[in-house]
Amino acid sequence: MSETLLLHPHAYSKLRWRCRRGLLENDLFFTTFSEPPPAGMTRADAQALDALMALPDNDLLDLFLRKSEPAAPLATPQVIRVLEQVRNTPSK
Repeated sequence: MSETLLLHPHAYSKLRWRCRRGLLENDLFFTTFSEPPPAGMTRADAQALDALMALPDNDLLDLFLRKSEPAAPLATPQVIRVLEQVRNTPSK
């Protein structure tokens, strides 16, 4: 059911704060992805993005740059979908 529930703007604001990273490169990926907020972002998308945020900065950057792919238990369809959205967001 959480798949279809859109993320509340306040929850999105908290998520964006959580996405602040130590590596500038990771910040650039997220800034490009999150401004403006992705249309139709669901609670499940937010959970997937939060799971990605639990990774160390260098591991996260390797995922963004396609040097690696998510491994179990992180490799859920939702995480992979959100990761592809971040990867494929055009630079501004």
